[in-house]
Amino acid sequence: MRAKALFVGILGATLVVAALPADAQYQMQVYGLYHCYTDACSWASVPNMTTFDTDNHWVIDRNMDNTYLPSVNVVVLSFVNPVKLMNLTNDSGDVNGIPIGMTTSVVNYFQSRGIRVMFSIGGFSYTKDWDKALSSNPTKLGTNAANAAKQFNVGIEIDYERSSKPNLTGLQQFVSAYRAAIPYDATGQNYPARLTIDLGDGDTYLTALDNYATTNWLSTTNPVLDYANALVASQGTSVSTLEGGGSNISTGTAACPHSHLPN
Repeated sequence: MRAKALFVGILGATLVVAALPADAQYQMQVYGLYHCYTDACSWASVPNMTTFDTDNHWVIDRNMDNTYLPSVNVVVLSFVNPVKLMNLTNDSGDVNGIPIGMTTSVVNYFQSRGIRVMFSIGGFSYTKDWDKALSSNPTKLGTNAANAAKQFNVGIEIDYERSSKPNLTGLQQFVSAYRAAIPYDATGQNYPARLTIDLGDGDTYLTALDNYATTNWLSTTNPVLDYANALVASQGTSVSTLEGGGSNISTGTAACPHSHLPN
């Protein structure tokens, strides 16, 4: 997601729309943010948690008065390099393919205040890495992603931004491997079972991926993924235009409609 180049990017509830089954008792709302740490999304150093709290206290304590009413209910740590995760790379910035800054202390910092945490795999800058991993060993990548999710007790977001000719066969193998390790959980209580995907807002971006995901993974009768995030344009776009895209998503009138499932 291009918007994640900032320290944090807010993901409003209007961008994640839940299509509930008939017997559902509530409407899921996601108020989230994408967190890129202080190094433009590399997470290549271990945070000092005192400093981290100074920088992020507003996330867990919206009134900044130690009443600990959180500002959001989801934090997405961005990004994990898919090739490094596939290879379980150990280097100066990664342990088993996970950036060293994405620590259990960081995860617990948010989860202890009732905020769900997810790791985002990919992002626009890692599109070629997604291509490489999906053409090499997508099953291994999916298995390693599931193992990392269980290790850190987090969900996983798929951020594969190949708009032209995405490797859908490889991505299907990734999703199948992940779900073989961690089945879909309709209750939403198993954090590592949450698997989501980034799609385009409307029908102008990631349309091939939109169509495939809608047909194969986002059905309300046989869900595979939990929901989809709608990526909006990175250039200057009017609020009314963005709201129109969100309306198309929620009503299913977009040319490539997105289904968004509750958990």
